[in-house]
Amino acid sequence: MSKAFTKESDADDDEDGAGLPPLPAGGKNYITPQGYARLRAELLNLIDVERPKVVEVVHWAASNGDRSENGDYLYGKKRLREIDRRIRFLTKRLDIAEVADPSAHHGSDQIFFGATVTYATSRGEERTITIKGIDEADHLAGEVSWISPIARALLKAREGDEVVLPTPGGTETLEVIEVSYPPKDG
Repeated sequence: MSKAFTKESDADDDEDGAGLPPLPAGGKNYITPQGYARLRAELLNLIDVERPKVVEVVHWAASNGDRSENGDYLYGKKRLREIDRRIRFLTKRLDIAEVADPSAHHGSDQIFFGATVTYATSRGEERTITIKGIDEADHLAGEVSWISPIARALLKAREGDEVVLPTPGGTETLEVIEVSYPPKDG
């Protein structure tokens, strides 16, 4: 059967969320105000800028006649599906997002969502991480999701506490050295 007569599955609606861990059952989708603003800006850019540009190209390409070998048309339709899938994903995630401002804990030495934590491993290595939302955490920038094993082990601990982190190689003891939060605005 020709690809033209097959229906794309809606099961991959969250494909642009691939690589993101699923939300915990019954859990909340915590996100910082900055992360929420970034996702919302991406959504609005897709709706107001990207999608209209691609629609214009597809419309122009379709008016050129034979669509079966028209690269602009075929690529444009594929790009439209990608944009629409990302729009659906962002809309769903923003609808269930619970914005939590880490600056509310400024001055506290206890670890909550949004904390920047410096800890020492049992091997004496020091590391610093920031606990963020699932949709905004960037591992390369030292940010971890609040549902990650390291964040779960550290949550509610205080400076000076030792916590146990289960790892595939056994358990590891971590010592919390410093906890900080961004300052309150205004």
